Amino acid sequence: MATKRLLIVTHTFLPHVGGIERVVYEQGKRLMRHGFDVTVLTSRMNTPEGYMVGGIKVRCYDSLNQAFGLGIPYPIPQINSFKPFLKSVNEADLVHVHGHPYLSSLFAAKLAKHVGKPVVVTQHNTFIEYESGFWDHMEWLNDATVGKQVLKSADRIITVSNATKRYVLSLGAKPQKTSVLHNGVDTDRFKPSPQAKAKIRRKLKIPDDATVILTVRRLVYKNGIDTLLESAQIAAKQNPKLIFLAVGKGPDRDAVKTKIQQLGILDNFRLAGFVPDAELSAFYNAADLFVLPSKSGEGLPLVALEAMSTGLTVIATDVGGIKEVMLKDHGKLVPPDDPEKMAKAILEFAQTEPSAQKTALHSISKRKFSWEGNVKSLIEIYEELI
Repeated sequence: MATKRLLIVTHTFLPHVGGIERVVYEQGKRLMRHGFDVTVLTSRMNTPEGYMVGGIKVRCYDSLNQAFGLGIPYPIPQINSFKPFLKSVNEADLVHVHGHPYLSSLFAAKLAKHVGKPVVVTQHNTFIEYESGFWDHMEWLNDATVGKQVLKSADRIITVSNATKRYVLSLGAKPQKTSVLHNGVDTDRFKPSPQAKAKIRRKLKIPDDATVILTVRRLVYKNGIDTLLESAQIAAKQNPKLIFLAVGKGPDRDAVKTKIQQLGILDNFRLAGFVPDAELSAFYNAADLFVLPSKSGEGLPLVALEAMSTGLTVIATDVGGIKEVMLKDHGKLVPPDDPEKMAKAILEFAQTEPSAQKTALHSISKRKFSWEGNVKSLIEIYEELI
């Protein structure tokens, strides 16, 4: 079989860290093992015009990135970006764009249709609610213009959850073109390890008898870090041995540090900052529980799958597609923006012995959410179009 040339278009890519970047990387490296020639086209963020990540070729276009400082990752391609877009599309047999709202997705999809190349769109999130109503309105306007045009150009639309599918259908996506493909998890990396747990706890100076509640979140409003802080204050009053550990960085970090002081939980809430991907599995192993406090916008968060694969009970807000992968008796859903109910769930599961469920959770994750199964289904979609 001749090598198929695949162009993947994403608004940002590694070394910039995010959920879409991780999905593109995990799928891309496995697609190469199946004989695809993969190129990623992305915005240039302090990177060369071209580079490699794990064997994946990356080509960059120049963009305006001012919105990133506001917690809105929306690069705007500059005029000179037309050349790398056209070159990349012309060289491909199929164009796969990630995220319907981005101008990069629109440019690539329209160029692909113009030159007769099939287009696949993957949509990751549902509607994101911002702290400011102005940005909510701008998102709605962008959906009604850029987003709808991207979806209209697609030969196939993939959504990472049923919740995301309902979102794109509300924007005019054709049901017959749209299917759900849940994200995967690297179960070889994210697995229970008592040795890793002991090592990272020593490094972080966490007492052996502490119960660690982990979250892995970008520190922005929509990710619900304010709700988690308030629930931490409530829960720590009843159980002082709880230690909340937040992995991630973001524009609201200083505000979060101030809030920790104001709430009087300096001994119970720690900010670990950015953790390299290679070290992330150790932090999951350091924890006893995982909390996902999102307010909106979740399609199917990778961090929840990683936590479950490491054997952690997941307490999550009932937004987006998280309910589609939550396992009975191994987690709990609570309403968003409700610190009292979140604290109650944390205190409830903090009293349980988690070790017995770890192997079972890892086995379930391996069976239901492997990247290998995800990519096999993705290739079937590609083969219908090429």
